[in-house]
Amino acid sequence: MNTTTDLPDVPLPSTIRSRYVDGINGLTMHVLEAGFETSGRPCLLLLHGFPELAFSWRKVMPALAAAGYHVIAPDQRGYGRTTGWSADYDGELAPFRLPNMVRDALGLVAAFGYKRVDAVIGHDAGSSVAAWCALIRPDVFRAVVMMSAPFAGPPSLPFNTANAPARPATEDPVHRELAALPRPRKHYHWYYSTRAANADMHRAPQGVHDFLRAYYHHKSADWTDNKPYPLQSWSAGELAKLPTYYVMDLARDMPATVAEEMPSREAIVANTWLPDHELAYYSAEYQRTGFQGGLQWYRCGTSGAFVPEMQTWGGRTIDVPSAFISGRQDWGTYQRPGAFEAMQTRACSNMIGCHLIDGAGHWVQQEQPDEVGRLLLRFLARAAQ
Repeated sequence: MNTTTDLPDVPLPSTIRSRYVDGINGLTMHVLEAGFETSGRPCLLLLHGFPELAFSWRKVMPALAAAGYHVIAPDQRGYGRTTGWSADYDGELAPFRLPNMVRDALGLVAAFGYKRVDAVIGHDAGSSVAAWCALIRPDVFRAVVMMSAPFAGPPSLPFNTANAPARPATEDPVHRELAALPRPRKHYHWYYSTRAANADMHRAPQGVHDFLRAYYHHKSADWTDNKPYPLQSWSAGELAKLPTYYVMDLARDMPATVAEEMPSREAIVANTWLPDHELAYYSAEYQRTGFQGGLQWYRCGTSGAFVPEMQTWGGRTIDVPSAFISGRQDWGTYQRPGAFEAMQTRACSNMIGCHLIDGAGHWVQQEQPDEVGRLLLRFLARAAQ
């Protein structure tokens, strides 16, 4: 289990502070906070993804606070300096299921004295949590912004089956088909669900720091082969068009996959959106905690064990004002074929913005923070009308 005693300070702008909040659904949550100097401000909740931390919001929090908001960004369950979760691969997965993540979010904003927040804003895996917050508790989460991971809606209930029973669920053939391709492949969600994945990354031959450098580079706009477009179907032939950080070579782990795209020393020195001294905070935290806490989220999804509970909301739409922001060079928008379109046409009934920012890959709020901040503030103004 991770421990947070005697840790170095988080390298933050002067307007953001780091603190701990106890008693949040069994967790002690590490939280970054901006706009805390005066009371009575409306609240924004920012939820990070994998493999990141609350630290990923450091560049947009000051602008949001300057606009009058109290901005709260936790290390989510499984991550960073938040404690009270187990990284045991053989332990209980249920704490990491999405409805319990909503309970984490509710507990945190309640602890700060809020009965409602003006918006919940989530990136990557945090986008799913934000979407479910708005789906389950629209009275609390009055608007939602999903970033880099579209929300296609909750799983549907078996329907009209009384006289024609539903067929039992069968194994998805796409995994066998990917493995049978001339260039055998595997999907990263299922790799991340394996017992080996955490050790592969935590004990990467190149070290955690260089592994993360290559991983962040490979999925950013700096990797010039990131030129995404919609895929036609959830099939091996279509999925194989995705970059190897999403659909990996069958025999390779993630450190070996991204090592092929490690940027040059000159490129690292020239990187302004994630200079090495900022990456060092990520790498030190993941060196300390490992990756399993974040990987548990993927295991919840691939196991299928929590689909029946999530079907409780089958057919429900997100009806609060919603928006989507991603990088134009981010394959995450299209990695699940049809999800981007379903979000706009079915899953969200009040979508008032959908933006692809040029010059950003997957790490949009770090690669293009000024534009993300501008779009968020414009959305918040429109959502309040």
